[in-house]
Parts: sequence; C-alpha cells; structure tokens
Amino acid sequence: MPEFDLAIRGGLVVDGTGAPRVQADLGISRGRIASIGRIERSAARREIDASGCVVAPGFVDLHTHYDAQVFWDPYCSMSGWHGVTSVVIGNCGFGFAPLPAERREAAMRSMTRVEAIPFDTMKVGMPWDWETFPEFLDSVERTPKAVNVRALQPLAPLVSQVLGADRAKAGALPSEEEHLRMEALLQQAVEAGAGGWSAQHLPPGSGVQVQRDWDGSPMVTDVMHEETLLRLAGTLGRLNQGIIQLTLYKGSPAATFQLMERIAAASSRPVLHNVVLVYGKQPERHRGVMDWITSCRERGLPIYAQLVSNCSGFWYQFIDMNMFDEVPEWAEATNGSLEEKLHKLSDPARRPGLRENLPHVVTLPIPQHVITEVTRPENARFQGKTVEEAAGILGVHPVDAMLDIAVSERLETEFYGALPNDGYQYLDELLANPSAIPGVSDGGAHMKFTTPGRFTTELLISSVRERDWLTLEQAHWRLSGLPAHCAGLGDRGTLRIGAAADVVVYDLDRLEILPMEKLSDLPAGEWRRVQRARGYRHVLVNGEPTIQDDRPLGSAPGQLLRQGAG
Repeated sequence: MPEFDLAIRGGLVVDGTGAPRVQADLGISRGRIASIGRIERSAARREIDASGCVVAPGFVDLHTHYDAQVFWDPYCSMSGWHGVTSVVIGNCGFGFAPLPAERREAAMRSMTRVEAIPFDTMKVGMPWDWETFPEFLDSVERTPKAVNVRALQPLAPLVSQVLGADRAKAGALPSEEEHLRMEALLQQAVEAGAGGWSAQHLPPGSGVQVQRDWDGSPMVTDVMHEETLLRLAGTLGRLNQGIIQLTLYKGSPAATFQLMERIAAASSRPVLHNVVLVYGKQPERHRGVMDWITSCRERGLPIYAQLVSNCSGFWYQFIDMNMFDEVPEWAEATNGSLEEKLHKLSDPARRPGLRENLPHVVTLPIPQHVITEVTRPENARFQGKTVEEAAGILGVHPVDAMLDIAVSERLETEFYGALPNDGYQYLDELLANPSAIPGVSDGGAHMKFTTPGRFTTELLISSVRERDWLTLEQAHWRLSGLPAHCAGLGDRGTLRIGAAADVVVYDLDRLEILPMEKLSDLPAGEWRRVQRARGYRHVLVNGEPTIQDDRPLGSAPGQLLRQGAG
C-alpha cells in the first residue's frame, strides 16, 4: 500500500525557513507534509514532476480585503492565481461584523467609498447570514474556498456596535463600562477564531486623511481615542493571542512611532505597521521609518513593516473616484451621484480650491498622470499624453485640463497615476531589513483601479531573477515563513514534517505577469482589473491541487484558519 497520497519529485526545495535549498522529493499524506528527501517510485498514489522547478511553501498575503469577495470567488483572485495559499482579511479596521441587519447598507456604502468595492456586487454576492463576528466566521467557514482564510476583527464595526453609529462617528470617549464591553466583544471574537484586530487611525488634523467614509466624514477608527486602542491592545496581551494591523499617523513621525510603541508594549503581540512605501525623490522618508523599525527590533518590540513592494499604479475614472480623499476639496467634489459630481467638478467656484490643493499621498502629482482612455473622438488627441501635456495643448491649468476632459465624457475618461516609488529604486533598501514584509496586495479592494495582487510573482521576478537583491531562500522566508510567523499561522509558511501541505511549484525562468485585463465577472455584472500569472506549474492547498499550469482547477480545499486552531 502506498505510503503517501502525493509525491512531488525532483524539485529544488526552498523550505521558507531561510535554510539552504536542497534537491529533494516531497511526500504528502492527509494534507500534511510527511517526508522531505528521497521517495521511492512505488511509495505514492499520485506524482508531480517538479524537475527544473522551485518547490516552496505557499505564499501568505497578510493585507487583503477579501471580506466580501471570498463569498463569490473561491480563489480570492488575484492572490490565489499568484501562488498565495493563505490570506488575511479584515484589515484597516473596516469590515462587516459585528453588524446588525439595519446597518448593512451603511457598511456596504462605507466599503464602496474606502475600498472601492461595488455596492451592488456586495449586495448580491454576500449571503448576509450573520450579525456577530463568530457568526461571520462560521459563514466564511461554510463557503467553499481554494485558499485558506484568517480573519482579523476590524475595529470600526466593533466600536460602532458598542457606542452606536452616531456616537462612534462623533468620536465619543467610551465610558469604563463601554470599554469593558468592547474588550468582551474582542475576546469573544478571538475565542471564536479571530486572528487579532485592525484599525486605520488617521485623526482629522493629522495631515493624512487618505480614506473617508461615504458621506465625506472620517472613518470611525480615525476619531476613536488612543485609550481605546491601548485597551484593546491590552486585551490581546491578556489573551496572549492575535496580531494588530495598524495604519497610523499622529501628525508627525515621532508622535506616530511613540503611539505605535505603546500599543506594541501593551499587547506584546506582533504589530504590522502599514504601510512603508518608497518616495523616490524623498528617500529620507522611508529610511527614517526603517531605522525606527530596526530600533524597535533591537529593543524587543515586535513591530514589522508592511511594504508596498510592487509597482502597480492606479487607473481611475472620476465616476468611481475615491483616491484623493486626503484633500477635503477633492473629497467633497468627488462624492455624490454622477450628476452631483458632474456639477461639482465643472463648477468654476470650486476650481481654485482644487488647483491649489493637489493630492500628494497615493500617487505622483496630478500633472504627471497619463490620460489612458477617452470616449469622445475630439479628445483622441489627448490619449497617451500626460495631464500636463494636455494642459499645454489647451492652454489651461493641469487640473482644469483634467476635469474639463473628464466632464465632457461624463467622467468616463480613464487616467493613470504611477506610485511615487520611481519604479524599483530604493526597494532594495527596504528589503534589506529583516523585519520588512513584502505585500499589501489590498486584494478584493480597488478592483477597478489597481492590480497589486501580483506582488508575489513580481518580487520573485524583480528582486530574485532580475536584480539579485534577494536569494530564493530570503524571498521565500519573506513571502511565506515571516508573514505566517507574524500572523500566528503555526503550521503554515514553511515546508517541514507535519506542516500543512500548502505548496507552490514554479519555473523561475518562465515566471511572468501577464498584461492587464478587464473582467466582467463580479456579481451584479460589475467589472474589475486583473493580471494573471504564468509559470506556476502547480499550487496545492492542504495537499490538494488548486492550480495546474496556471489554470484554476475548481477545487476548494481551503480552510478558515481560526486563531488557536492552526
């Protein structure tokens, strides 16, 4: 009788621990790795020939928003197409539980605004068979999945559940009793399997207000109090479980770092600092953050940097716009119905404020954005030109050129804004830090705007194959072992005897990111941008193949990874 259910033969095994690669076979039984070494031909029921390929642990995607998409897309694509076998949902403090039925529409409107998930898609595509967070976890567990899912408790719905929506939005200071109720709700979520909690805390006046609610107001977590953050950090410390994902800015780097350190000290749990991005013309910005991360590690504070390690910029139309919410004038003008936005964006009285207050956080400045698609023949002369070049042709300010063209096409003009990271310049400096985790795929969010779900494939191509910034051993530690360690996924992220058999088999020389596509495959007929991968010979989740030769097989062996249960 065969000893193994499956043998992966003849591959170059890179185990995700940082240990040197080894030419070996992999034996899998009952969804777990049972042998690494030489396996006799008769010892397995099925075989995979991995000759010429790397055999590595499946990738772990720590920063996603598949909270909705998991219910209609078992692969959580794009992540599942690019070798990811485990995703973490519930990031940034935004999510759908705990949530009474009467708050569902408001929650969907928030997610449409802050994460650009189409409202009708969520309304049609989600089962909405929960109100509490444990019930939400049960619903995710029942849903067929081709990837594993770990869920964080987002703080916006938790705080709103205790304070009520109006008081939470007003930034009310919770009473002692209310703080105790929040702590009890968090403990209930963790005991049911939540992997920790998440929040975006960018208070009004801090200088950074990247994402606003559907009505233009700050998000609940932006106006919550430091005391609440520290109390809930202490809850995880008392339970000795879970992680914290935090997008935080308090008006200066020093104040930000100080609060982040207090939260880490209160919890003694891993804290994921979101996000670190190269600003090509201001390298001192990322260098200062990484020096602080190094200092934290030296002092024993478990704070990790989540890196934007890809070069996928943003395509956008003002018909679906939420990218410039950091600037009040732009946030106000790009909110509302189509007719309301057309009126505001064409209003001469608003133009001075828009011209004088240009967004600067998410992308390069507006004049450098490219007009990628127009709908009216008379605007064809602008296609492929920058906004600044179009402004020169029209003899107007770049903001007026951009908005005049967009309004003339009822906001269907498409623009592209590159990230401020100047391609891959300085990325090697970020990757050199052992506490830096590549990623921030934002999977499930901003689907019409960007495709960072390719980051795993991009890292292997750009930083291993083309630039030699990372060895294979280092790359697979960063893509699998380290994020699994941070997320508390004890039996994931490495290839070792007894570990879950989440495995990627790929041809490094053939690895490729395919051109961008627009797919109309979302519920309610909505569309998204995707980029597929080439070069993944096999992907296995819990020992079962989910992808073969880059094609999804339709299997669903993924599991809900409850905290405390592996």
